Amino acid sequence: MSNEKNQSTPADRHHAVGFIIFVLGVGTLLPWNFFMTASQYFNGRLKAPNNASNVTSEGTSKDYNYDSWMALLSQLPLLLFTLLNSFLYQWVKERFRVAFSLVVIFLLFSLTAALVQVPMEPDTFFSVTMATVWFINMFGAVLQGSLFGVVGLLPSQYSTLFMSGQGLAGIFAALAMLFSILSDTDGSSDALGYFITPCVATLVTLLCYLLLPHLEFARFYLNRSQSDKVETVQKLLGRTDEKVSRNNAKDLEANGKLFSVQEENQERSSVFAVFRKIWRMALCVTCVFAVTLSVFPVITVRVQTIYTDSKAWKKMFTCVCCFIVFNTMDLVGRSAPSLAQWPSKESCLFPVAVLSRLVFIPLFMLCNVQNSRLTVLFSHDCAFAIIMALFSFSNGYLASLCMAYAPQLVRCKDCETAGSLMTFFLVLGLALGASFSFLLGKLV
Repeated sequence: MSNEKNQSTPADRHHAVGFIIFVLGVGTLLPWNFFMTASQYFNGRLKAPNNASNVTSEGTSKDYNYDSWMALLSQLPLLLFTLLNSFLYQWVKERFRVAFSLVVIFLLFSLTAALVQVPMEPDTFFSVTMATVWFINMFGAVLQGSLFGVVGLLPSQYSTLFMSGQGLAGIFAALAMLFSILSDTDGSSDALGYFITPCVATLVTLLCYLLLPHLEFARFYLNRSQSDKVETVQKLLGRTDEKVSRNNAKDLEANGKLFSVQEENQERSSVFAVFRKIWRMALCVTCVFAVTLSVFPVITVRVQTIYTDSKAWKKMFTCVCCFIVFNTMDLVGRSAPSLAQWPSKESCLFPVAVLSRLVFIPLFMLCNVQNSRLTVLFSHDCAFAIIMALFSFSNGYLASLCMAYAPQLVRCKDCETAGSLMTFFLVLGLALGASFSFLLGKLV
């Protein structure tokens, strides 16, 4: 009886593993989201009106193009190191990759928080900030790719929880932006609060990750290859006695009786072999995020409210109707696959649903965009909010389905490779969307 119980799938007691996976999802994107919400602080530091080093020969303030450089120096390392992580996983242990990445991200945000109170020349501050952006995304890419690989070893609903956690990180960032608008504190105090929060969150994420292997449910799936190994030995011996232990299996392996069979059983497929199995999901997740980043936020932040008489609402409109609505509905979309998953991974309707999101590009361009060259068809605030809600829900829902479906298309031993590859194509979609946004910005 005891052996039968040990061989059955353990329960996720008190949903502890689910909670940890959700926290890991939050931790992967929370630091970067808070980094983005502090853009006003960074631009303020770079203006430095009383500093002569910030004045050009024409007597005007130097334009550092902070937002453009931040986008470039975030997407490039994110793309490169996500691809690199797809190959490095075979040589560097996942536990070291995740822990080391979290420690470095914590140190970088601690440095950024400390520099809030340190006077610096704008040129020096810009260089330090851009270096921080580069390294935070470099290690963030390794972190996300590794954690997606880990989550791919668990049942598919845990991929949904992980994606939901990432969606919640955006809500925190949006609320932080709203509080900064409503507060009367100076920008320096706001920035200090921004960067202390992701420091604490990164530490919590690290502790949760270190706790994960000690939970029976997680250990069962993370070490499932060992269980499969013993089961294979038992079947090959033709024994029905359930008292065959792991030690007996190891003894047989040492004697060379089952070496060739087990070696074949443990062999992992190549990266390209895995890609051939998941290519449709990879292209779908690329398309989902390419459409999203092509209009959000470059077009959406330019949409104005029609209630220009209300100064308070005018200040909050973009934060509420753009960022809060997007992140809230994106989170709902990421969570929805835990209740229903449609279309199925085999259905031809799945790529059709992904491509149908292209309609959101002209819809946003026809909203009440500031100084738009196009005819405004959706001028009311409610119209913009409804379009944004559908746009963000479909983003979260379809992206979550892609990430959950991909590991189901490969063998258990290839789940980590599939997760890393899917993360690369996710980031590729972000990079393509960000690049395409420059063209759409000029067309509006």
